[in-house]
Amino acid sequence: MDDIVRQAIAKWPNVPDCYGWLGLDARGGWYLRDAQAQAAGAFAQGGAAKGDLLRHDKLLAFIGRNYACDARGCWFFQNGPQRVFVELEAAPWVWRVAPDFSLSAHTGTAARLERALMDDQGRVFALTDLGLGLVHSLDVVLVASAVEQAGWVLEEVKAADLPAAYGFVTSPQRLEQTSAAG
Repeated sequence: MDDIVRQAIAKWPNVPDCYGWLGLDARGGWYLRDAQAQAAGAFAQGGAAKGDLLRHDKLLAFIGRNYACDARGCWFFQNGPQRVFVELEAAPWVWRVAPDFSLSAHTGTAARLERALMDDQGRVFALTDLGLGLVHSLDVVLVASAVEQAGWVLEEVKAADLPAAYGFVTSPQRLEQTSAAG
């Protein structure tokens, strides 16, 4: 976490959390979800509900450096004193596979493969030392090579079981709304 973020948390400790305004898609893209995008539906539905793709390199790097998970399994971006919880299309990480079969996250962070998984929708996930993430769709050919050349074994899993099995929440906003209603 950036020092400036730590300082802001200390200066303003009681800033309310933000839900629904940031999403991470299955290709590692960050989306700003204004009120209109949120009104269009859930982030995972795609289309207008996704919002606007963020493209500013310094902002993307800042989000990546300050991306973390709370005890509930909800992923967030620590924006100064405020936690901006992230709607996940598939998983908290999106992995890129290099030609040497090493992995790096959508944030640029390197990771070490522990297990490779394939869900009932044909998507490839990698469990790493950082946690579970979806392999970027452009890198599935490299995964096939990794199976053939590097001994990766794809374990079959059910997509619906992944959040509970690997401790992440795809919609912190929905969880918060359910908690507030109950």
